Amino acid sequence: MARAGLTAERVTIAGAELADEVGLDQVTMSQVARRLGVKDASLYTHVRGLEDLRGRIALLAADEKTIRIAEATSGRAGKDALVAFADAWREYAHQHPGRYTATQTSIRIDPELAAQAAGPRRAVELTYGMLRGYGLAEPDLTDAVRLLRSTFHGFVALEAAGGFAHERSPQKSWVRALDALHTLLEHWHPSREGDSA
Repeated sequence: MARAGLTAERVTIAGAELADEVGLDQVTMSQVARRLGVKDASLYTHVRGLEDLRGRIALLAADEKTIRIAEATSGRAGKDALVAFADAWREYAHQHPGRYTATQTSIRIDPELAAQAAGPRRAVELTYGMLRGYGLAEPDLTDAVRLLRSTFHGFVALEAAGGFAHERSPQKSWVRALDALHTLLEHWHPSREGDSA
């Protein structure tokens, strides 16, 4: 019998905490059960299995990261918004590496849970809204979103893997990268019909 008060949310949080400690790929249902002080079978009353748990962790992390970005960028525009957005992204990745990985990994998520989750939709709205401040419209908005995501994720992934061994501090390179992105966005050349794909 499951411990009183055990819920899908508690199981998800326990899984997310474990993912931050040992890495998302190392999380098992047995480890989560031990963390909660219950038998493995008790978890299956609340989550369907490891893939379901990973999907729930991804949605939890998307909500948390989006809230941070929204708070950081509130009332800001242009470069201030870009820097606040990027710094909140990087800070979340540093503080919650396992959860962050869940947001960047292809995980099959229950469609019903995904439909109820505000985080992923809000993240898209925030990103597009910030970029509209640079005067971008489609298809340039989507291209710019992909550029930002690639830059932010690439930087934090390399940083987490110890990929910046040069004596120059990664923070200094991060600041320069954001300066360069801001300049690029300010001088973005609009797409033209007939451009090659």
